[in-house]
Amino acid sequence: MTVATIASNYALICDCDGVLIDSEAVAAHMLVHELEARWPGADVEPVVLPLLGLRIEKVLEGTASQLGYTLSAADVESIRRAVEAAAMQAPAVDGIAAALAQVPLIKGCASNSFRPYVENVLARTGLVKYFGERLFCADAVANPKPAPDVYLAAAKGLGLAPSACLVVEDSVTGVTAATAAGMTVLGFIGGGHASDAQIDKLHAAGARHVFDDMQQLPELVAQWTLSATAPAP
Repeated sequence: MTVATIASNYALICDCDGVLIDSEAVAAHMLVHELEARWPGADVEPVVLPLLGLRIEKVLEGTASQLGYTLSAADVESIRRAVEAAAMQAPAVDGIAAALAQVPLIKGCASNSFRPYVENVLARTGLVKYFGERLFCADAVANPKPAPDVYLAAAKGLGLAPSACLVVEDSVTGVTAATAAGMTVLGFIGGGHASDAQIDKLHAAGARHVFDDMQQLPELVAQWTLSATAPAP
């Protein structure tokens, strides 16, 4: 099978926040700041951090429920805007541009964020050139991650079977979604918010391999492509 054939028959699909944009730590800090301002004395951070990867609304709902507080619709909207504004300024993940440039597969982005935000951050960081219009976002599907909807939409949009798609995700929420869609998943823990504690969690959620440096991505993609294209015994 030629390189051109492989490139057109297989895809690399990346999550946005935490994989392409190093924004999760920024977003977490803003979430904690906004909630502590509303709930003085509450120990917010230990509750927020495990919920990262979910839609902001779900993070807020889960945090309020666990801590016994409530948030108005106006609070939720205000916090969402503050978090997105902060994340808009986050840099690209270290090494991601060079890694994507070395991967010959078609590339898509599948995000739990809304499309205008994803378009903005990819344009600002210059990563849009690797994805073009192949963006699949939470505002275009019925159910956000951890449901598989956005990944199934990505496969359909790329004209590929889910089994022909390799995913890079940084959260249990995202790994769960991509695995449920029938895709092979690589877990990434090299973002500013990640820790070694995530390794076991990502494996348990379905990640085939967990890595912490984007310089490793081209070789991991090559290994997966080789196994995917190998003739059956």
